[in-house]
Amino acid sequence: MNEIDLAARNAVVTGGARGIGYAIAERMLQSGARVALWDRDTGTLAEAAARLGNVGQVTTAAIDITDSDSVRTAAESTVAELGGIDILVNNAGVAGDNATVWETPVEEWRRVVEIDLTGTFICCREIAARMIAAGYGRIVNIASIAGKEGNPNAAHYSAAKAGVIGLTKSLGKELAETGVTCNCITPAVIETPILEQVTDAFKQYMVSRIPMARMGSPDEVAALVAWLASEDSSFSTGAVFDISGGRATY
Repeated sequence: MNEIDLAARNAVVTGGARGIGYAIAERMLQSGARVALWDRDTGTLAEAAARLGNVGQVTTAAIDITDSDSVRTAAESTVAELGGIDILVNNAGVAGDNATVWETPVEEWRRVVEIDLTGTFICCREIAARMIAAGYGRIVNIASIAGKEGNPNAAHYSAAKAGVIGLTKSLGKELAETGVTCNCITPAVIETPILEQVTDAFKQYMVSRIPMARMGSPDEVAALVAWLASEDSSFSTGAVFDISGGRATY
């Protein structure tokens, strides 16, 4: 399980206090990395850090990824505690309410796009420059199969995740000769607490689209992210990696 070597690497995982982010943080710790959990929920953040502290070195930062000042402060505190940032996993996000485009309030559209897309941009913007200066880095963005196909009654989420794919492709090209890579993954439905935000009917719809006829697990996602965050992943940048149980067709 732990052949991936992240020893002496410092990783930031946004939304790292629960779900996919927690699984990613745990896998990175198991692979030798030191991990900074960035999350807005201070209570859950403290609980996650206490549990993960038994696996390896963990630091935390309470953060609003949509606020560039908050991200900058978190980056500075993480660098002070760990000595640098080698890996950035942009995992924080929300699913949003399920509704048709014409029934979606403009405020809800803006909220989802601001967190899922703009927040990812702000974190990339802050950390990429630091990685370029160091001559090494790995950025992994968590997009979604919805960003490729568009899920009905989730246009805000689908559009935001499509934006993450486009951001990844642009940034990957910009970083191509710097020693820093930027890739993204496009999971189908993964069994995490974020599913509490959607209806049972919507969950059933998403599973019905998966040839393997099941949800993915956070650990399966974490394994892919850990590889993309390693030195072994050295000739892929601006790329999109599917983890969709066979749902992805391109």
